[in-house]
Amino acid sequence: MKRVLFIFAIVLLSQLPMTAGIRGDVNGDGRINVSDVTALINDILGTEVLDEEVTDVNGDGQVNVSDVTDLINRILNGIVEKTGYDYVWDYDATTLPELHITVSVAEWNRLLTLYDANHHTKQYIVAKQATFVKDGETTVIDSIGLRLKGNTSRRRPEGWGGGWLHQTDNADWHHVHFGINLRKYVKDDEHTIQGVRKLHLKWFKDDPMMVREVYCYDLFRRFGIWTAADDTYCRLWIHVDCDKEPAYYGVYEMIEPVDENFLKRRKDEAHFGTAKGNLWKCKYVNGMANLANPYNADYWYDDDSDENHTYTLQTNTKRFDNAKAQLTDFMLKLNGKGNESFYQWIHEVCDVDLLLKTYAMSVALGQWDDYWNNGNNYYLYFTTEDLYDYKFYLIPYDYDNTLGTTNNCGVQTDAGRHDPTNWGLSEHKLIKRLMDFDDLRAKYVAYLKEIVAEESRLLHYDASKPRIEAWHDMIRDYVENDTGEDMEIRDEPAGWGNHGEYRLLEDGANNFLRVHAATINALQ
Repeated sequence: MKRVLFIFAIVLLSQLPMTAGIRGDVNGDGRINVSDVTALINDILGTEVLDEEVTDVNGDGQVNVSDVTDLINRILNGIVEKTGYDYVWDYDATTLPELHITVSVAEWNRLLTLYDANHHTKQYIVAKQATFVKDGETTVIDSIGLRLKGNTSRRRPEGWGGGWLHQTDNADWHHVHFGINLRKYVKDDEHTIQGVRKLHLKWFKDDPMMVREVYCYDLFRRFGIWTAADDTYCRLWIHVDCDKEPAYYGVYEMIEPVDENFLKRRKDEAHFGTAKGNLWKCKYVNGMANLANPYNADYWYDDDSDENHTYTLQTNTKRFDNAKAQLTDFMLKLNGKGNESFYQWIHEVCDVDLLLKTYAMSVALGQWDDYWNNGNNYYLYFTTEDLYDYKFYLIPYDYDNTLGTTNNCGVQTDAGRHDPTNWGLSEHKLIKRLMDFDDLRAKYVAYLKEIVAEESRLLHYDASKPRIEAWHDMIRDYVENDTGEDMEIRDEPAGWGNHGEYRLLEDGANNFLRVHAATINALQ
């Protein structure tokens, strides 16, 4: 009888369109639809074993036919609510959330002065209020932290010269990256957006298409790489309170920060398994973050200062010496072990399959400003503080210089045609050594080819074009802004790149997706 009911449910639901959502997402594909009903039925019948955390749809502590009924009712009635992080980073959204920041003129001028004193300032100012508007719901939070962000991209949000203070109702606004900490000054549950404490707001500095990083993070999700951050579009206003009107900064990318809360979201056994380990931010500062020479490396911890370091410890900062010893030992083993010993060790301390999958996606996206080629733009997470007993994960980060925005860097001159199996410098051992083993190289190449295959509907041009056009349809009417910068969407890479001919939507010999797919498919 149950089987009959299940079959009837499948037939009924198969007539319905797919419905985006998170709650009830049994199969973990980011949507709630008939596929989740199928997965739930298979779990109940014993043909597929899933985590009770997702199969117990109605939350009664049991997994049975009532969960199927509840899930069917949710789909039939359109109940696909999103809460918490899924509400803020709603990558299925078809409308743009709004973020309005109000700042006193004194604090805004302090931000300008902090930048003049140190162009890499990481200091916060006090913003009077943040208002987040999404789907008709408004969240207002007072006394928040606001700061500038970016490495080489950090600049003044108003005026160019040092000493320039705010010009009331006649400001010379500029696009900048912002960091927002809703609980910087008042640490209670009211100072969050459904539990979200921090937001990174990024303008499209190197991307006239205003889509590259959004596309990249979307593809990580589609390929099941859960270590990538969530992101979405938003519209941003800054109101210096002496002005008659707020300044509209236009369309921004809103990104999930990689921090302790990022770890907590992924602390279950299917992911990191813990959020208590050592998280390192790794970037090209004072030398490459290439994991090559532990004794000359620039290590430090996040001490709220304006200092920048190659390897910056983000968690457990009071036990910096222990974390440094762990990372040092990791580097020594990475570079010093013989082949057989390395192969055994890397499988003990790493989900090698996930690492290969992550790097295949990164290379397929044309990310040359990365660990392997440029010693830059990634995080490392060690799941424990133990010197030897841990799992480590490489967390991908910063994907605006991709998809045809290419440069003369490292061993590369053309990210579309460069050999994906020799993507970077030989002394960057974490990925290079994996390529020395036939089985691991074969798996990496198989992932690359899966990503560009037409049937996978990931990086293939025919699948990518409608996704990009849908994003453009959503943001196009809101691009014009009060900075006067980035006022139109253009199908071209960053102007400073060395291959300005690459395109994403325009088909033909210069379409990056087709060029790179051909390079990958030629691999043996």
